Amino acid sequence: MTQALRVPLTGRAASTSSTTRALLTGGALAGPLFLGVGLIEGLTRDGFDFTRNALSQLSLGSVGWIQVANFLVTGALVTAGAVGLRRAIGHTAGGTWVPRLIGVFGASFLLAGVFTADPGAGFPAGTPDGPATLSGHGTVHMLSGMVGYLALCAAFLVLARHFAVQGRRGWALAYRLLPLGIMAGFVGSATTVVAFTAAAGLGLLALTTAIARLSGPAPTAQQ
Repeated sequence: MTQALRVPLTGRAASTSSTTRALLTGGALAGPLFLGVGLIEGLTRDGFDFTRNALSQLSLGSVGWIQVANFLVTGALVTAGAVGLRRAIGHTAGGTWVPRLIGVFGASFLLAGVFTADPGAGFPAGTPDGPATLSGHGTVHMLSGMVGYLALCAAFLVLARHFAVQGRRGWALAYRLLPLGIMAGFVGSATTVVAFTAAAGLGLLALTTAIARLSGPAPTAQQ
């Protein structure tokens, strides 16, 4: 006889408190918020060119505070999402390391908001067209992003194991492949900044998708 049984995943979002759901919602909104604000700013800021400039450079100039705030709010939301994940999946496969690694990713945005990128490639308007000169704060900005995205890629690999244990093979495969796509984009940034922007956006949207999936009910098993 076949009957559906609930997989005993203690702490799943189906039985979480409203606080945990709010934390998870915040984490899921982080990526679309950052990318949405960046898109609007990139289209409206004088001298900004998506094919030449990184979104980080929007933190520069007279209205750079908008992108600085975008970094800080996104970092806070990702960190909140990490806390929510700890509550929701803390007692499941990968439930210890996924929140920790995503917490590092959130912290990298906070640090990148405090230490801004360097001007270059014609932005802000009036900046010489040559490559940016790496300053101290620019170095911290770059390193924080590097460490943050490495942590996110590691989180995706741990999530792949989490999904595999749940029997979600498609999700497990996707989150094993995502780090390869993100790293390929970063390598491609040596040729075009568009590759870097695409890789960063892919990571953020994949995080949103994962949090939304983990916020849902636990899977059922057939016996």
